[in-house]
Amino acid sequence: MINTIKNYIRRQVLPTTIEDKDVVAAYDIWAENYDSQPGNLMLDLDEILFTKLLEGLSLENKTIADIGCGTGRHWGKIFQQNPASLTGYDVSPGMLKKLNDKFPEAKTYVITDNHFEDIADDTYDAILSTLTVAHIEDIEDALQTWCRITKKHADIIITDFHPNALASGGKRTFRYGDKHIAVQNFVHTTDTIKRILLKNGFAVIAHQEIKVDESVKYYYEQQNALHVYKKFKDQPIIYGIHFKRSE
Repeated sequence: MINTIKNYIRRQVLPTTIEDKDVVAAYDIWAENYDSQPGNLMLDLDEILFTKLLEGLSLENKTIADIGCGTGRHWGKIFQQNPASLTGYDVSPGMLKKLNDKFPEAKTYVITDNHFEDIADDTYDAILSTLTVAHIEDIEDALQTWCRITKKHADIIITDFHPNALASGGKRTFRYGDKHIAVQNFVHTTDTIKRILLKNGFAVIAHQEIKVDESVKYYYEQQNALHVYKKFKDQPIIYGIHFKRSE
């Protein structure tokens, strides 16, 4: 956690060149070192949050879709629950290649639009989607499809960069050579996501957030970055929601 905060502060304080990229281009570049990022704030916090949410869900003998699977960061812990199947979907061929290097038998598909037209209705018992939904421009279109391809009593777990942080100027960035790449994001409030899924028969089982608070203030002090701390103090930086369809 210490390295996470220090690296986050360093990225905010040190002058650097930031280049904006669309999601596919950015993640194809990022794929090369995505699994080798000690101290990455969002990845570390997502690991904590997703693990907590997963404790409230049994995946044994379930058909699972991981939408925005990337390199399969969470697949080890998912496989520990013995699902009947696990299928990965991502917009980045580069990220999927890394996943298939780690899991040669994996079923993976490149996402080309929101509609998943080759996937039949009522296919999946659960959809898992981590650090992904803010990359989707038309979130209602996408979530309506997720509802179509999930079964009765299905579960959906979503985690992502908190929309309040994005709206306050937060960026999802990574270092590439002597510059930083910023990945395109869209701000979708958690109320918007809930509204879409609730009208499709889902209920909220758990909603968790992690904030920047006093417990990490001294890390900012050590980096002479109290202005960054003050900007984000008491704001949630990541959220996670577990939804379950009740019909």
